[in-house]
Amino acid sequence: MNILTCDIEDWFHLLDIPATANVENWDNFTSRIHGNVDRLLEIIQLHGHSATFFCLGWVAEKYPEVIRKIDASGFEIATHTHTHQLVYQQKPEQFCQDIRRSICTLEDITGKKVKSFRAPGFSIIPGMPWAFETLVELGIERDSSIFPLARGHGGFATFGSARPAIIECGGGTLKEFPISLGRLWGKQIVFSGGGYYRLLPYRTVQKLTTKSDYLMSYFHPRDFDPEQPVLDLPLFRRFKSYVGLQRAFTKFDRWLAENEFIDMLVADEAIDWDSVPRISVN
Repeated sequence: MNILTCDIEDWFHLLDIPATANVENWDNFTSRIHGNVDRLLEIIQLHGHSATFFCLGWVAEKYPEVIRKIDASGFEIATHTHTHQLVYQQKPEQFCQDIRRSICTLEDITGKKVKSFRAPGFSIIPGMPWAFETLVELGIERDSSIFPLARGHGGFATFGSARPAIIECGGGTLKEFPISLGRLWGKQIVFSGGGYYRLLPYRTVQKLTTKSDYLMSYFHPRDFDPEQPVLDLPLFRRFKSYVGLQRAFTKFDRWLAENEFIDMLVADEAIDWDSVPRISVN
């Protein structure tokens, strides 16, 4: 089961960067969202795959035509929050208001219920049951916010599963689709999205894909845009943010051609949820 997902945000929506942290400053950056989303839609449709698109409410408010085009192409519209802030830096009330705003914005544009969510930077970490409770309260049924390794934005290394699971929280349950892992040189690694995908040779990515019976991918429009402006970043962040951009789209084209991909809606229907792990986050 290979699941294809894209996080619809612009090139400047990087986390923990002072130059782009203030939402009020985002209008000062030249958007590249239209051409980059068009390119993604074209290549995914060319290969006949379905995909889930986690969309920022801010993008939807400013460019509703982008969301309409994704929806008209037959892809699931999901929420990636409204203002792309790290969840663990927010209070529960802030998080709730932000998600509600994004859901209302997306639903007003498409006329369809939003049922899937992904946190920016996979920033739901241990000790935050309120985040899952909020999602349940707002009608979210499927989550893909768990990064089951340690990472720069926290990660959830103690989650205990890199496979679909049921999250049990005080408000009910969520179907969790964590980021998948592969094993390389005796270590578990992420390979199916973002800088990890761009860094690894295609042969390695394809080998790990073939070995996986569950794969959750995640891509951003900027992952395939070598012409995007380069922000002034610390050396490691600069490398991770811009490594492999020149070859990424060609690699993606080949990957889509050699594998089958589905969206979260189809995956949800295919999974036997009675047999997956149940994980309490209370």
